[in-house]
Amino acid sequence: MAYTTIKKPSDYFNTKLYTGNGGTQSITGVGFQPDWVWCKTRNDTQDHQIIDAVRGVTKTLATNGQAAEFTDSNGLTAFGTDGFTLGSSGGINGSGDTLVSWNWKAGTTGSGTTTGSGTGKAYSYSVNTTSGFSIVKYVGNGTGGHTIPHHLGVTPSNVIIKNVSATQSWMCKMKGYDGYLYMETTDAGTANSTWLPTDSTNLTLANNWSAYNSNDATYIAYSFAEKTGYSKFGSFLVNSNSTNFVYTGFKPKFIIMKQYSSTSGNAQWGIFDDKRDGYNSKSNFLYANTSGAEDSSNAQTLDFLSNGFKLRGEYVSAKAGQSNIFMAFADQPLIGDNPATAR
Repeated sequence: MAYTTIKKPSDYFNTKLYTGNGGTQSITGVGFQPDWVWCKTRNDTQDHQIIDAVRGVTKTLATNGQAAEFTDSNGLTAFGTDGFTLGSSGGINGSGDTLVSWNWKAGTTGSGTTTGSGTGKAYSYSVNTTSGFSIVKYVGNGTGGHTIPHHLGVTPSNVIIKNVSATQSWMCKMKGYDGYLYMETTDAGTANSTWLPTDSTNLTLANNWSAYNSNDATYIAYSFAEKTGYSKFGSFLVNSNSTNFVYTGFKPKFIIMKQYSSTSGNAQWGIFDDKRDGYNSKSNFLYANTSGAEDSSNAQTLDFLSNGFKLRGEYVSAKAGQSNIFMAFADQPLIGDNPATAR
């Protein structure tokens, strides 16, 4: 049985649904002041919207493309104690649109100078060591061996990096795959065991790649360390009859998964949560790599169970014989003061 020090996962991650009004509005009910907000319009074609407290309000990135950060003065304009405030931007608050936001808490902030090879550069961060999540904004130095402190105190399992200064891919290091993936594509993974070594203190930028270490370019890194009963990351092989069960040790609230072994089938970055589908099976897909509206064409897809999730058919990135990575965050731990139950 899993044991967790996080009795209430929704203190650190939560999903919030809302309806756009085309003007200004405050979204409440998140349960904490979020430091990373990821929004997507469900009923219409709109880019994903990524805003974090380190880059600052109105500074937006889209996971479905390579574009640099842009300023949307009518986007997310403030982080509140229980949510966030929106302006009139159609991508995040279109009149009558249905939207979803996924929200993570960090909160302890600081700044410093990077270390390792080459010239030290400025960085700033927000971190939550309890939930294993950090946001680090840093400046590249163009030298392999450049080290970026992540402040988690333990080695992160997953790291997502984006050049916010220029058009570049989202670089993803994911537990269970020894290489890198691009979040904005359906490409298979690229095997490379040395591109981003990590330890309990630093991310090491092994190369001078413009996607993560060009001299004087600015980057954002989102790092995640597994926490028992709250988060689970890894990989699984889809079997021939597509009835896989993946153990997490908790009832999931949010899952993102991607087939990395091949582009055979529909190798999207599929996103599932417990709010858009408040019951099993989960069949309303959003894809991190596309701007498309929510896709509900696939019935009987996967179930959220008390201790993991179960695939019910070949869908998104679940083609038989292929390997997937996944990230999952908890609704309820399997044991504790409020143990999970299947539904």
